[in-house]
Amino acid sequence: MTSKQTSPTTFLDGLRSLVGDALRTDSDALDAARADKSGYVAQGSPLAVIEARTIADVQATLRWATEHRVPVVPRGAGTGLAGGAIGSEGELVLSTRLMDRILEVSVDDELAVVEPGVLNADLNDQLSTRGLWWAPDPASRKIATVGGNIATNAGGLLCVKYGVTREAVLGLKVVLADGRLLELGHRTVKGVTGYDLTALMIGSEGTLGVIVEATLKLLQLPRGGVVTVKGVFATTEQAARASSVVSATGLKPSMMELLDPHAVSSIAEYLGLELGEGAILLVQTDGMAAADEADAIAAVMRSLGAEVEATTDAEEGVRLFNIRRSFHPSLEARGTVLIEDVAVPRSALPAMFASIERIAKKYGLEIPTVAHAGDGNLHPNFVFHGEKVNGHVEVPEHVWAAADEMFVDCLRLGGTLTGEHGVGILKKRWLRDELGDDSFDLQRQIKQVFDPLGILNPGKIF
Repeated sequence: MTSKQTSPTTFLDGLRSLVGDALRTDSDALDAARADKSGYVAQGSPLAVIEARTIADVQATLRWATEHRVPVVPRGAGTGLAGGAIGSEGELVLSTRLMDRILEVSVDDELAVVEPGVLNADLNDQLSTRGLWWAPDPASRKIATVGGNIATNAGGLLCVKYGVTREAVLGLKVVLADGRLLELGHRTVKGVTGYDLTALMIGSEGTLGVIVEATLKLLQLPRGGVVTVKGVFATTEQAARASSVVSATGLKPSMMELLDPHAVSSIAEYLGLELGEGAILLVQTDGMAAADEADAIAAVMRSLGAEVEATTDAEEGVRLFNIRRSFHPSLEARGTVLIEDVAVPRSALPAMFASIERIAKKYGLEIPTVAHAGDGNLHPNFVFHGEKVNGHVEVPEHVWAAADEMFVDCLRLGGTLTGEHGVGILKKRWLRDELGDDSFDLQRQIKQVFDPLGILNPGKIF
């Protein structure tokens, strides 16, 4: 850390000599690194931002940080929703956003080797020309990086059929806090040698190491048709029940998204569309059995009171799911948003929606909610207008109280505090409640093995 006798500029001269113009201390870079998409903004500014372009830049930064005991916050595109990549006073922010090369695509082995700064959408644009794709599909795919997906084990709209990020990663290169480079995983379909450190790194939110390369498991683009089904229900409970019934039948839609009436209203206002007043269940099927599966799903929806429309038109399908992808921008246009992320067993989805509605009434809030209904992952959102304190908007106490009650109900239903956004800053206060004392302490011990000085992303998760 800097001493009272040493200015930050002088202190950073040694690091600058190692990474050159990758080191930035201008106010634009520092201010941007204080925040992500969660709405949380750090009170102070970081010492510097390192815009790494190579693995050597990452290693040099971490060796320097270890020598000088300086905390380091790994960061990608800054699109996280849990405050997990925010830099504050006295910290270095180590960005891998400019490490954005696709290093290899193997059609025969159905894998790609990429740097962490590659954007999801850009990757799949490149892969599609070879008949391949990478399945993880966050709603923010146009601005989210592969490295960020891996750091949070992100999910998205396609998890119901194709799984979360962990199922789509074969191996990683990771730089440890002391600058050592680990090569984890494999290029083979199977591989069980030793402990699965690749899986451990996925979802570790930059607390164990910095991801600098990933070997990704690809899929062939689905053959056959794509059918999009839209069901409009009078109530959220009906829509949630329908999604649970679809899941219980064994049908495997590629996407199944539920928008409650508050979400529908917000999106309609934002896009200037007439979307009705009920809840919407959007389902898409793909593959050779797409038409038959869509017919069966539509029948379930109708049996539970929905007005149903189905289309095989690809452009119309994209338009319908772009309505879903507009949810978060529609809320950001209304105020500060606390974006939450809980998951419950799919059979408990109706009960979780009922809990959110009860809590909203109790605290006098509107909590627009969407869900990746096929895997029980809900995103309740708290929109508020708070007071700015030390440069960022404070979440009002009654909002935290409502969130706390929601988390308690989620755990009671057999759920988890986060399905894909991670713990970061925003959820660490509840982590022990879910893990229990023994598991919580063991995870802290694992962190110490990888990062004995505690310099990697301090204050996040634990």
